[in-house]
Order: sequence, then C-alpha cells, then structure tokens
Amino acid sequence: MRERTGALWNSFRYWWGRRSLQSRLIAAYIFIILGPSLLVSFYSYKAINNTYMRDSIEKNSYLLQMEKLYVLNQIEAMARVAQMASSDKGVESYLVSEDDPTLGELIDFNTTTYVSLSQMQFNNPNIEHLRLFSASRNVHELWPVIFREDRVSMEPWFQKALQREGEHFWSFQKTDPDLMRRYSGEVEPGPAKVSLLKEISIPKGHHVGMVQVDMLLSKFVPKAYTSVQDNESQMMLADAELNLFTRTDHSVLPENAGLAAAIKDRLAVFRKTGEWEMEYKENGNSFMLIQAPLEQIDASLVTVVSMKGLMMDISRTRNLIIGVNIGFIFLVTAIAYVLNAFILKNLRRLTETMKKVRRGEPYGSIRVSGGGEVGELAHHFSKLMNTINTLVAQAVHKQALSKEAELRTLHNQIDAHFLYNTLENIKMLAEIENQRTISDALTRLGGMMRYNFKWTGEYVKLRDEIRHIQNYVEVMNIRFEHTIQLELNIDSTYLEVEVLKMSLQPIVENSVKHAWNAEGVELTDRIVRIDLTEAEGDIFIVVRDNGLGLTPERLTQLHEGIYAKEEPGADPSGTSRGGYKAGGVGLRNVHQRLQLFYGEAYGLEVQSEAGKWTAVYMSLPKVLLTGDNQR
Repeated sequence: MRERTGALWNSFRYWWGRRSLQSRLIAAYIFIILGPSLLVSFYSYKAINNTYMRDSIEKNSYLLQMEKLYVLNQIEAMARVAQMASSDKGVESYLVSEDDPTLGELIDFNTTTYVSLSQMQFNNPNIEHLRLFSASRNVHELWPVIFREDRVSMEPWFQKALQREGEHFWSFQKTDPDLMRRYSGEVEPGPAKVSLLKEISIPKGHHVGMVQVDMLLSKFVPKAYTSVQDNESQMMLADAELNLFTRTDHSVLPENAGLAAAIKDRLAVFRKTGEWEMEYKENGNSFMLIQAPLEQIDASLVTVVSMKGLMMDISRTRNLIIGVNIGFIFLVTAIAYVLNAFILKNLRRLTETMKKVRRGEPYGSIRVSGGGEVGELAHHFSKLMNTINTLVAQAVHKQALSKEAELRTLHNQIDAHFLYNTLENIKMLAEIENQRTISDALTRLGGMMRYNFKWTGEYVKLRDEIRHIQNYVEVMNIRFEHTIQLELNIDSTYLEVEVLKMSLQPIVENSVKHAWNAEGVELTDRIVRIDLTEAEGDIFIVVRDNGLGLTPERLTQLHEGIYAKEEPGADPSGTSRGGYKAGGVGLRNVHQRLQLFYGEAYGLEVQSEAGKWTAVYMSLPKVLLTGDNQR
C-alpha cells in the first residue's frame, strides 16, 4: 500500500512538474481560495443547519406548550363541572333516594337542580356530556344526565374509577357509545373522547353513585385532530397506558410502521428515567419527537415533526452555497488567467527565444520591458548566450587541437608497435643465445611499455597496477648492484578494486630514485612495502621504504610542492616553491589526479623519519571494476 501511494505521488509530481507556470499559478490561486472558501462554507452550512433545527424545535415546542396550556384549561373546566355537580345538595338527595319521588318532587328537581346541571353544560360548550350515575335501582333516569349504574357498571373504566375512592380518574376512549343503545343493531364508532370520573360517597365510604364529565378529544386536544393538512408535524396524546390518540387522515403513522412503537418505548423510558430522545429515523425519513407531560391526567402530549421539508430547505441552502462558491472560483480563475497572461507575457517571449536557440536558430538579442525577476532573467540569459558563443568558439579551437593530438597519438602508436617488434626480435636472439636473464628483462620491459602506451581509460584494476610495479622493480634491479625487494601485503579480494592508472608506480619510482640515494652509505636490504587497508568504505594504500628518510625541513618543502596551488606563470620545468623537482612533481601529479577524479577528500600524505623510513599514504574510495577497464 505504501509503495502504491509513493508511486501515485511520484506520478502526480511528474505530471505537475510538466504543467506550465500559468497553469500552476492558477491552480495555486484556486487552492488558496478553495480551502478557506470550503472551510467557511462548511461552518456556514453547519450553522444554518443548526439554526434551522433549533428554530424548528423551538417553534414546535412553543406550539406544544400552548396546546398544553389549553389542555390544562379544559382539565380545570371539567374538574370544576364535576365538583359542582357532585356537591349539589339536590343531586345528592336525588341519587341517595330509595323511594319513588312524588310528582311535586320531580317537578321541583326538574325546575331547579336539573336546570342547574343543564346550565353547567351550557356554560361549558366544549363539554360533550355531564352524566350522573346512581347506585339506586329505584332512581328515575332523566336523560341525558341521570342514569342508573347498571348501564356502565361492567365498563373497565367504571371499575378503575371505583378503585380511586373519590379521586379523579381520567379515561381516554376511542369511541363515545350511546348509553340508551337506541341503535343497538348498528356499530357506531363515534368520536374519541376523554372522561373525568369521580365516585360520590354519602357519607364518606358509602358509595351512592358516580359523576362523569365527557369531552371529545377533538375539543380537548384540538391540534391533535385538526382538519388542516400539515405535512410537517402531527400532535398526539398518549394516555397512562401509552395508547396514542390523533387524527387518522394525513397521518404519518401508516407510512412509518415503527413510529408508534418508538414513541411508546420512549415515553416508557421517560416515565422511568426522565430522559427523552428526540431524533428518530425510519424509511430514510428523519423525525423530531417533542413531548410535554400532563401530570394532572397522567398523560403526555407528543409532536412528531417531519424533517423532510426542513431537509429540503437545508439542501437548497447548501446548493446555493456551493453554487456561489463555484461561481466565485470561476470568477477568480478568469481574473487570475487574464492577469497572469499579462504578467507572464515577457516570460513567454523569453521562453520562445530559448526554444529557438535550442532548435539551433541563431541568437540575436531579446528585449524585455520593465524590471523584476523576468527582466533580470532575460538580462542573464543574454549574458549566458554571449558566454556560450565565446565558449563555442573556444571549443572549436580545442577540437582542432584535439584532432592534431589524435594524429600525433596515432603516429606514436605506430612507433610503439615498431618498438614492441624490435624488443621481441632481441628477446628471441637472447633466448637463442641462452641468455635467460636478458630475455626476462626484455619481457618485463615490454610489459611496461605496453602498460604505458595502452591508455584506454583512466581507471585500471589494482592487480594491473601491481603487475606494472613488479615489472618496473625487476627492470630496475638490472641497473643497480643491490636489488630492491618488493613486499605486498594486499588481500586478494582487493585486487579487483579500481585505481587511477600510473598512480602507484610514480610513488614506487620516487622511492627507488631517492630513498637510498646517498653517498658513502651502504644499505644491503632495500625494501619497498605496499599495504592496503579499508575503513568506512574507503581504501588506504601505504607505500613504505626503509630508506634514509627526510628531515623535517625537507619534508615541509616536499609538502609545499605537493599541495601548492597552480599559479599563473609557473615554471613548466616542474620546480616547486620548495625546490624539490622529480619526486615532488611526480607526487604532486598523482595527488592532483586523485582529487580531480575522486574529490578533494582524497589524495596523498607523506610521512617520514630521518634515517629510518618514508611512507606515502594514498586514500581513495572503494569501487569494484567490472569488465576490462570499465567502471
């Protein structure tokens, strides 16, 4: 995964690097503007979303509280009617009477108490029924107010009201049945209603009857049964048993089968813990559930708010924000394009001139009006082209000189072949005369000449350089009375590393010429030792002799000759400021070549102790050669 990400990033960087400067500037403008714009839009959209949600919740909560106040007023009105009806002396005496009333008593009751009961209902038009139930079987029923209890004694709500022992009991019913059962052959659903029931005990503890005050739920909770189509919200009433009462037309319940169960579950949790969860989702629709408890009647008002319309408003706002951002970005892009085209006009002229030069067309001059970086770049480009023209002229001259040197090299090669053939003829004559020493010397001399003349590259294997040094020492031993011993302390694994050609041989030659060159001094063991070590990826070669060494003053002069910088007008004979000629020039040449090809961190260092030894330390990087003289 990381490799794939890296590859994609590299591909993008390559693609991005090939875009024009104007395209990258415009992309940068868009990115700089797009970031803050997206950030501001995100927070604006979030704030608008929260505002819409808060306003919707506050609006519906306010309506719910207003409805709750209305319901509380209706509860108070029903309770007041029930209290007035149950405490009326005429009602009490009529309900407890076991004897049949006389005609005069009936007329008196009808003209006073019954009129008073009718007036109570008349003064409260929202009350649907005011009914008094008597436990006496001899009471005369006065429809629609006074009835015997046996008409309702088997109803569940009647038994529950008796258990309250005089306390108010509120019953919510889906229908309002006809007590007279005049339409017993028909099923009449009737409207839903709420009933206030209170037992009448005279004296206390002695049941004589019950008062019932009914009100239709469409008047008790009008917003739950409103006929106005409202697709955004719907109010419901939940009783103590978590039964929901609301309108059936344009309801959200049929389309969302789990909504009613969710409301009941949350009401049950609220009544136990006091916690209420407002958000609900079903079938991809979002709802807000807002509730207000009605402690007086052990019920709750619940408003279901559909968020569909609100989400559409929020979506429109979001689309408007996105459209404004896109339009703003397009406008800024167009302005940036025009400005960049004007600003980068001179840069394009300079680019076109460079392309013409690259195609080989002659360069005359370029004029860029104004200053700034582009003007400075054009100025330096003109200077550069003038310099290039000068260098081209010099290169042509050097190329002519190189051709001449190449011809001379070809001539030298012809001479070298002549020498090789001559040496081979002399070697054969020596072998015919059985002069093995002369034959071996000629073989080694031929090897040295081949090594010197065959200059196919700057780098050779250490093995080849060591073989050349061995040939050189053997040839030198023919010249001198005392032989020179060459000791090699080099592991075979390092014989394949690269070294500069003719880098070690001048150091050994320097030892052979100068280490034992002293009058009146006899040295029987002349030893040149070559050691090789490795440290931190670098190779260190030490060429040590057991010669007379150098005094500190002579060593200082030698260092000055090796490390001195080239100066104009230097003597071409090779004499250094220190006065040291042959040895200093050879070591200086090797030191400069090492730094030229490997860097200034590498080179030579000479150490010596007068009368004992001299050592030359060479440092170079460890590089293995593959093939024949190929890096």
